[in-house]
Amino acid sequence: MPPIPALFTLSVDPKGKIICTQPSQLVYLLTFDSPPDNRLTPAFCSSFILALNILDRRFPKGTVVTTSAIPKFYSNGLDYESAIKSKTFFSDSLYPLWRRLLTYPMPTVALINGHAFAGGLMTAMMHDYRFMNPHRGFLCLNELEFGAPLMPPMSSIFRQKLPNPNTYRTMVLEARRFNALEALQEGIVDGLGMVQEVLKFVQELKLVEKAKSGVYGKLKMEMWRETRGYLEDYAGSEKKIKEELELEKRKEAKEEESVVEWEHLKSRNGPKL
Repeated sequence: MPPIPALFTLSVDPKGKIICTQPSQLVYLLTFDSPPDNRLTPAFCSSFILALNILDRRFPKGTVVTTSAIPKFYSNGLDYESAIKSKTFFSDSLYPLWRRLLTYPMPTVALINGHAFAGGLMTAMMHDYRFMNPHRGFLCLNELEFGAPLMPPMSSIFRQKLPNPNTYRTMVLEARRFNALEALQEGIVDGLGMVQEVLKFVQELKLVEKAKSGVYGKLKMEMWRETRGYLEDYAGSEKKIKEELELEKRKEAKEEESVVEWEHLKSRNGPKL
């Protein structure tokens, strides 16, 4: 079978690209190819948003599927050290991408072909549906392992979309890696397979017809109001986080003071029989 010609290709600096093809009528496949692991850099986010805008504004409404040309990775998340040093990454790059996906006026399916860690998994969660390669890859929130707190929309999207809160507890507090079958059993993904299985899923649910009435995106805006609110009010969320951190520091100081006082009394009174 000859390769499907590209509808368009967008560059991702320095050496990446996002390719849009149409494997079936009104099904648009966005394939990431930003070595080595599709990190969510400002350039990647910008090109991803532009691809979504082009499909929305210049092509008939249908269904958008995203996947990766890199077999090992769907996306390995943020370049964390660079992200936290930037004053604009979250407000101008990552959160606009996530909001666009979350409220997109067509059905979206993340075809997770390989690993999706941290922000990569969160990006997949912003889609309406998720499919996973049954033979390769893990899904994982590994913030626990590299010492990163979860920001409000990073947490709320799982609270809103996972059917079992215990699954999220396992993801966050154990940093567990879910293989495809486990992810399906826990409701993290909706099905297993690759492009052909996704196309069958799209056909069975008649997803290419869902955007015709013009309210698909508006319905999602209300469905996911909590997460959308966090994504839109980055400044407010940041202010609240800082206030909470200051309050936590004061609490920790009081807790330390109580322990020091106990130690002082213990040493003064001596051990009790």
